[in-house]
Amino acid sequence: MNAPATLDHLMPELDLAHLDWLEEEAIFILREAVAAFERPALLFSGGKDSCVVLHLAQKAFKRRRASGHGLPDAGSPYEGRLPFPLLHVDTGHNFPEVLDFRDRHVADLGERLVVGHLDDSIRRGTVRLADPMESRNGHQTVALLEAIEQHGFDVLLGGARRDEEKARAKERIFSHRDAFGQWQPKEQRPELWTLFNTRIRPGEHMRAFPISNWTELDVWLYIAREQIALPSLYYAHDRPVIRRKGLLVPVTSVTPPRAGEQVESARVRFRTVGDMTCTCPVPSSAASAHDVVAETLQVTVSERGATRMDDRTSEASMERRKKEGYF
Repeated sequence: MNAPATLDHLMPELDLAHLDWLEEEAIFILREAVAAFERPALLFSGGKDSCVVLHLAQKAFKRRRASGHGLPDAGSPYEGRLPFPLLHVDTGHNFPEVLDFRDRHVADLGERLVVGHLDDSIRRGTVRLADPMESRNGHQTVALLEAIEQHGFDVLLGGARRDEEKARAKERIFSHRDAFGQWQPKEQRPELWTLFNTRIRPGEHMRAFPISNWTELDVWLYIAREQIALPSLYYAHDRPVIRRKGLLVPVTSVTPPRAGEQVESARVRFRTVGDMTCTCPVPSSAASAHDVVAETLQVTVSERGATRMDDRTSEASMERRKKEGYF
């Protein structure tokens, strides 16, 4: 009978050779997208997946410094600028720690950041909230499409992965969006032999997903190997939370405790970050990327299924939002 293996035994035995293949594929997709379109932009929220895609973009388009070692606290090991701006849609309810990291990281890299503010859409009347405290996550679509139209972007490079959610598992690497910014799952283009049909009509655009074939574990293995800097929320910290519908809800200005709910302090980390109204942490003691890898080896629920309240409304909630133009 085989004895159960401990994590301490498994970690040194992990074969990381596949990361080289995933990195090569992602860089190929990034270069294909930039070669095929005139006005690309990289979706950058400061989240772990967008940080990985930004790191890959630097490898794809920048020159490596002769003395760079790739350490996060030693500045960027690359020189030059990316051939596209970074784009973020700010709901107005994002975690302050993530926004601070986003701004510092972009400034350190010397890149251009374009921010589409949902508050601007609300002032214009293109977004109407039923309640000032409602989740703004689903309303990001309007602000995103307005930013695409304003700046004329014809392809957005994003960090979505197929293992995140059922609707994203259906999506191609190059995902066509019509003149209304909508995604039609039954009209996707074949991608045989890594040949991509990138033709679009005026008003249409593409979404390209370089890490579509990565898993959450791949992302964390790569973060650990490449020493990619992330917002502190991704690692264990003490935070006031309340227990609601089987989730730990962070206590913030937009998610206050309800009558009868008790606030407690918990040691947690975030597996994904987004709008504060729908993103929940998980119990954790992982203080480093290697610690997160060890935890990820044991999880049985996807990161969105474990932490996103907006994806629990129905099994088709993500697909419905994607059809409307969501990330």
